[in-house]
Parts: sequence; structure tokens; C-alpha cells
Amino acid sequence: MRDISTGPDAARLVLDLALTIRHDGQGGVADDLLAPEGLTGWVREHAAALPLTEDYTGDPEGLERVRALRAAVRALFARAVRPGEPSPADARRLLPVAEALARLNAAAALVPAVPALEWPDEGPTVRELAVTEPGDTDLLVATLARAAVTFLTSEDRTRLRACHAPRCVRYFLKEHPRQEWCKPSCGNRARVARHHERHNSRAQNAT
Repeated sequence: MRDISTGPDAARLVLDLALTIRHDGQGGVADDLLAPEGLTGWVREHAAALPLTEDYTGDPEGLERVRALRAAVRALFARAVRPGEPSPADARRLLPVAEALARLNAAAALVPAVPALEWPDEGPTVRELAVTEPGDTDLLVATLARAAVTFLTSEDRTRLRACHAPRCVRYFLKEHPRQEWCKPSCGNRARVARHHERHNSRAQNAT
């Protein structure tokens, strides 16, 4: 039986899936999963966290199904950051929450699994083992969905934020109380934008 546990890697895995929607550097939004080749590259980059062989190759069906799951994940991320605003990348076209939940749960159920207790010297632990031999696409989608379920029901969910720096569309985990942006460069852009906004406001008030 194949191990499909996600464990502590769940947050990073599901965040990285969401972040395949990103800023394109030119004021727009880029999608790293536009073609099967993009899915192939993404899966191989995350091979250590996925129960797939390193020679995995994406196809149109797998791409469509992973993109559908990603849409559900991003809709649930948008719910998780309330009352904050969601990522501007898809704020106007999010799936309804009920549909996102149904899609995520259906994906997680694609590969039935059973818990298996192990007891190494460090202490007992549990692995999730697939009870069937699923195809690569079912295994990929189910593993990503289970990672999303694990993340969204963990304490990490409460640290999830959408970055609203100019041109950024990323979600991130807040590491300290004063963190507003996903990375320092976003904070710099936001401060510059605020400075220009205040300057323009003063100039308009003076006329």
C-alpha cells in the first residue's frame, strides 16, 4: 500500500499549489499551470512531498483536475482570511464556498486510505496508506486535497493572509504579529505607494 500522508508538509504543499497563480511582473497575473508541461514541472519540484515517481508526466486530464482543485483551494483560502480581503487575482470569480467544499471533499475521497500505526524509537506515529492502487492522476489530486484539508483544519489556517501590496496576488502565512506583506519587497512597494498617495492627496488639497 502506498503512503499518502502529508504531515507537516501539508501547509507548504497547499500554499505552493495556490501560488501557481502569481504576479507576472508586468502588472498582470501569470498561471504556472497553463499546460501539462507546467504541471509536470511543478509535480517534479515537489516530488519529496508527493507519493509519485520522479518521472511523473502531466497530461491534459490531470492538468484540468488539478486546476479545478486549485480553484476550490483558493476559494477556501478566501474564506479563511475573512474579514480580510482575498487575493485580488480571483476576488471577483471565486467559487461559492459550498461548491469549493464539495469539490475538495470529492477529490480527497478519490483514494480510500487507512491509518497505519508505526512506533520508531522517537515515538508512535501514524501514516495514511492507500487501500487501492490508484492511477497517478487520482493519487495526485487526492494527495493535494488531503493536504488542503489538513492545512485548513490546523492552527496554521489562522495565520493565512492575502498580500495586498501593489501587484502582488500571493497568499502567505503570517510569521509575526506586525507582518503585513508576504515578503520585504512587497512591503517596500506598499510603503512607496502609500507615500505617493499621501503626496498626491496633499497636492490636491493645496490646489
